[in-house]
Amino acid sequence: MSRISADDVRKVAHLARLDLAEATIATYTSQLERILEYVAHLEQVDTEGIPPTTRAVEVVNVTRDDTVNPTPVREELLNLAPEREGDFLRVPKILAD
Repeated sequence: MSRISADDVRKVAHLARLDLAEATIATYTSQLERILEYVAHLEQVDTEGIPPTTRAVEVVNVTRDDTVNPTPVREELLNLAPEREGDFLRVPKILAD
């Protein structure tokens, strides 16, 4: 007995906002049935003692300490600005009062 009916395919297509031609309903019905059979086959695999994973190869982030490293050209960079106010760049106001 099939677990997926043509009406099930129409309902899923409607929920997914897909306009399926009636000629394709039978094709999708058999394809979805095969997918469910495969999932049922996978459910039979013994996974006891196997830790859950999110990917086949574990990825580890490589990080470094977040430290401040002063630049030797700070003054030169500040002096390149059209206007300077102390240790800051002076820029035109862009917001109205």
